[in-house]
Order: sequence, then structure tokens, then C-alpha cells
Amino acid sequence: MELFKNIYNQEFYNRFTEVISEVIPTFNPKQFLAEIFDDAWENRELKQRMRHTTETLHRQLSDNYEEDIVKILSFIELWNEKGIQVSPNDGLAFIFLPDYVEQYGLDHYQTSMNAMEIITVFTSCEFSVRPFIIKYPKESMAQMLAWSSHENLHVRRLASEGSRPRLPWAMAIPRLKKDPTPILPILEKLKNDPSEYVRRSVANNLNDIAKDNPKVVIQIAKQWKGISKETDWVVKHACRTLLKQGNLELMELFGFGKVDKIKLSKFKISTPTVKTGEYLEFSFDLTNTNKVTSKIRLEYGLYYQKANGSLSKKVFKISEKDYSAQTTTSITRRQSFKIITTRKFYVGKHQLSIIINGKELDKSDFELTK
Repeated sequence: MELFKNIYNQEFYNRFTEVISEVIPTFNPKQFLAEIFDDAWENRELKQRMRHTTETLHRQLSDNYEEDIVKILSFIELWNEKGIQVSPNDGLAFIFLPDYVEQYGLDHYQTSMNAMEIITVFTSCEFSVRPFIIKYPKESMAQMLAWSSHENLHVRRLASEGSRPRLPWAMAIPRLKKDPTPILPILEKLKNDPSEYVRRSVANNLNDIAKDNPKVVIQIAKQWKGISKETDWVVKHACRTLLKQGNLELMELFGFGKVDKIKLSKFKISTPTVKTGEYLEFSFDLTNTNKVTSKIRLEYGLYYQKANGSLSKKVFKISEKDYSAQTTTSITRRQSFKIITTRKFYVGKHQLSIIINGKELDKSDFELTK
């Protein structure tokens, strides 16, 4: 499998230098490429290659930010006119352009904001706008609110995605984690946006808020639910973390009732000892003893062993559907323990639990070995 960092390759830089040389006659492609592919190149990961590109580009420009940003915008215009596409990941590869704004334009607020409004249509500025929100909170959030009414969906998405308190792979915004009030008018305007891409960002922003201010999101969920099919989806996706935590208010809001008539039986871990790289297999029977159909959110909790020997719970969804009255359903599942980059496995005792409508009903141990 091709490594993601290799979106930065010889072909990409050749086309970039070819076009930017038309915009900046003093640009030296040979020098730029020599500095890009230096001795440390192969060992750099994706974000390191991005920052290296930003810094190498800066050495080719005039060191006058106000002038240089005009050249960058002219490059984007020319690239679009030519209709060039090196790979499907060009949008991601060009994140060094918003990174340029972040690195060199923080003291040029208005110029940078104007530039990001244009650049984000070409490649997202969701990361680069965050230092501006931190340094200029009042002005930046006013701009984000204005962008939420923009005609271009990418700019509207920037208003939501850029203001997420806990955007993955980006710096958090402590002020908004503590008090998300400035974000709420933006999300209110975008909750019924015609673009699913924008609505998904609204849901993700609310899910971020829920991690620090759950009551805010619960209140919004109650207000928005039932407005439209699209808004119902936003609300449900926004509440995913709180639902995994078994929040009873939301369980009731989404129609998941009491579990006293739901019976769990024959819970069995078929692989009580699991080798790293293999699968945990388990099964159980679920019986709805009710005289009516019951809506059930079915999950399992996996208690991973940590480096210090303690256990850390992660919840996985099995299903969310209606179960007929007085029927028994047999369920089997398996969970991978293949080596992945996002989680380190530690050998020793782990646990698996079955969760119904947010309530943990049964739990069993298993051993992970090398």
C-alpha cells in the first residue's frame, strides 16, 4: 500500500513549480526541488513534509507577506484555469498553502482572513484558521459567523469545522472548550444547510462540544429533533459520544426505553485467549420478553489493558433497530486485534461487556497474548 505521505512526490512538485514559475518569474524551480528533496526527505512524515514545503516556498518569496499572499492566490487561480490534477489527493497535498498563512500571516489579520476565504475553496483552511481564533477571538468568531452565510459550501464548512473545539490533528481551542457559546449561532445557521458535507461538520462540532459541555448539546438535541430529516441526522450524529456513554436523557429522546424486559443469555467468548494479530470471537442471545416491539441500541464495551495495567473502555456499536415482541435473536461478532498504528496493544487480562440501551448487562474476561 502506498504511504499517504507520498502524495508529495516528484510529479506533484514538478507541476507545482511549473505553474508557480508563471506567476513568479524569479521563482527558481531547480533550487526549490533541490531543497525539497534533501537528505532528510525520506524520513519525514506527512505533516513534516507539508511544513518543509511551506518553509522551502517561503525562501523563494519576497518576505513581504502582503505581496506574497497575492502571488499565492494568483497561483491558485492559474492552477484552476489550467484544470491540472496530479492525483485525487491534490486538495490534501496543497495544505501547505493554508499552512503558509498560519506560519507567516498571523500578524496580518485581515489579509489572512481574506486569503483563507479564497484558499479554503481550493484546499481546506480548517487548521490554519485556528491560531487566528486563539489570537483574535472576537474578530475571528464574527468572521466565522459571517462565513456561515457564504454562497460557497467550502467557506460555510470552514465556519463550522474551523471552530470545532477539539478538531482532530489540530490544536484545541481552550476558550471554546470552556465556553462554546460563540459557536452556537454558527451551528444554528448551518443546521439545515443544503450540503451534507456542511451538515456533517455541524454534527462533528457538536460532538466536540459534548465532550466538555454535554448539557449544551442535550438541550440543542431536544430543540432540533423533529425539525427535518436532515436535522434529525445531524442531532443523532452529534450525540454519538453521549449515546456511547449511555446518557439516559438521550436514550429516551431517541426512543430507547428501559431494558427490564430485555434478557441477555448464553453470553460466551469463544476465544478466551486471543493472540495479537488475531480475532476475539463472542456470541449471545437477546430476548425481548415484552408484548410489544422494542427499539434497542446494542453495543459492546471492550476494556483494553493499558501500559500501567489498568483497563480503558471503548464502546463499539452492533446495531440499532426494532426487535419483535417475545422473540430471541442469536448474535455473533468478532473484534480484530490486528496491529494498527492508532492503538498499541498490551498483553494480559482484557474484558468484554454487552451494553443494551446504554446499560451494561454482562461482562467477561479474556486474555491477550503475543
